[in-house]
Amino acid sequence: MLPITKSIEKCMLPVGKRPVVDYIVQDLLEAGITDIYFSVSEQSAQLQSYYRSNIPLNDYLRQKGKEELLDLIAPLTSAQTHFILQPTTGEYGTAIPARITAKYIDQDESALFVYGDQFFYRADGGSNAKDLIALAESRGLTTGLLGNPVPRQDIPKYGVIEKNEDGNFVRIVEKPNIEDAPSNLNNSGFFLLNKQQFDIALSIPENPAHHEYQITDVINQYVAAGGEVVVGEAKGEYMECGSVDGWLHANNVVAGRRV
Repeated sequence: MLPITKSIEKCMLPVGKRPVVDYIVQDLLEAGITDIYFSVSEQSAQLQSYYRSNIPLNDYLRQKGKEELLDLIAPLTSAQTHFILQPTTGEYGTAIPARITAKYIDQDESALFVYGDQFFYRADGGSNAKDLIALAESRGLTTGLLGNPVPRQDIPKYGVIEKNEDGNFVRIVEKPNIEDAPSNLNNSGFFLLNKQQFDIALSIPENPAHHEYQITDVINQYVAAGGEVVVGEAKGEYMECGSVDGWLHANNVVAGRRV
């Protein structure tokens, strides 16, 4: 997404009138989440500013008689926000945010772990976080993940989820042939992790093929040790905003101009 992400944090790219990350936050709030931990880089300022009070702007709107806009810029009150620094040098990958937040998770807790550059646009106003929690609880489990269906012809572009007969996670098959694909569910970057998995993230080795620390390796190790991870199907339209095409598509959908 360069050069725009030289000065704008990727999660803060606008989709409609809100940044990408706020669609995720609203999903979490709908699920009743009361503590949200953001893994942020050393240079991050925009994300933190967005979720905090802007007193000069509040004063300006009052002076202009535009008090009705104050609710749009009010800081979050229904959830505590925490900003955890992820160094820009050293270890890298999707498992690092789990590693640096592991100490905040109690032994009997699970936490949602969600990528910040994509979301699901739901016309029904529902919450995928709420659905995933309910699915795991209905199965007596403390961990799960979501997959989103992709068109059959697009299967070779994605990491596709394989489930067993109980609907639990087996593995992710990277970019399979259509004929060999175990499902049409793409890994959605939307997980419910328990304390054991956060602890695995603390010791997981670097993935030798990708030279990164990957959250899917955490899931794989947990399952290999006998853990069960339920797989749910995400609702709504998947909005991948980490690429130009995906971000433009998301804006067209939110604005009602489908292309």
